Amino acid sequence: MSTQDLLPTDTTMGTLTLKVGDLAGMSAYYRTALALEVLDDGTDAVVLGRRGRAVVRLEAARHLHLAQPGQAGLFHTALLFEDQADLAAVVASAARHPLSSYVGSADHLVSEAFYFADPEGNGIELYVDRPRDTWDWSRDERGGRTVVMGSLPLPPRGYIEKHLTEAAVAQAESRSAAVGHVHLQVGDVDAAHRFYVDVLGFERTAGWHDQALFVSAGGYHHHMAMNVWNSRGAGPRKDTLGLGEVLIRVPVADEVAALADRLSHAGFGSHHTGAELRFEDPWRNQLRVAVAGPFDGIA
Repeated sequence: MSTQDLLPTDTTMGTLTLKVGDLAGMSAYYRTALALEVLDDGTDAVVLGRRGRAVVRLEAARHLHLAQPGQAGLFHTALLFEDQADLAAVVASAARHPLSSYVGSADHLVSEAFYFADPEGNGIELYVDRPRDTWDWSRDERGGRTVVMGSLPLPPRGYIEKHLTEAAVAQAESRSAAVGHVHLQVGDVDAAHRFYVDVLGFERTAGWHDQALFVSAGGYHHHMAMNVWNSRGAGPRKDTLGLGEVLIRVPVADEVAALADRLSHAGFGSHHTGAELRFEDPWRNQLRVAVAGPFDGIA
């Protein structure tokens, strides 16, 4: 792949849309458990974020059912915080919430992460990055650069005791938060590589045998990941509760047009409005690429 076919180095992830059965209840959860503020409160959708930046859009879908086990879709949404004190504050808040399900934690060498599930079973990662100059890179069997990631123990109680401060709790909603990456369940890792790397223009940054793939733009450890741990062999997903749309933000409209051309040449359909592009991956996960803006998901 030539450098002109890569996504730009300042590509970022935008607002993650979830289809939810209980809009009021899920909105209350994301507001109280994760210390997000309501940015737009509508009858059929609620947008939450921090400092005017949308993070999660909850879309009412009362007619839909939960996804069946083994189906493609969302593995988790990863929310990135400014520093360890911010992370400790939101982890403590999520852990106290009666509707949270704690899943686990890990020191990934490039980041420190804690995992939960929301009341409708959507995976959530809460994390903070380690400084980029501490990340180690090596060469993989394809000759590409691979970031070294691990899963070392990260006890939540000790982390909270070490990093939680009164100021972080009091000022939570005034500190920034963003979707750092999105992790999907897919049916086949090689097919994911062909779509997300060969067509979309992400770079492969790590992999786990034939079970998982990590991709990014601009040398980040990963903006997206795909795994088959619970979904090997899954076909196109049905319309269910859970993942609604993944938003990828690029700096200029020319990048949107270039991606539209790559999708067309590869035989994938899309809807291009000029400023944004909507399309599906091979498992019918909905994606949108749009020019970066400060209030993603509100309009």
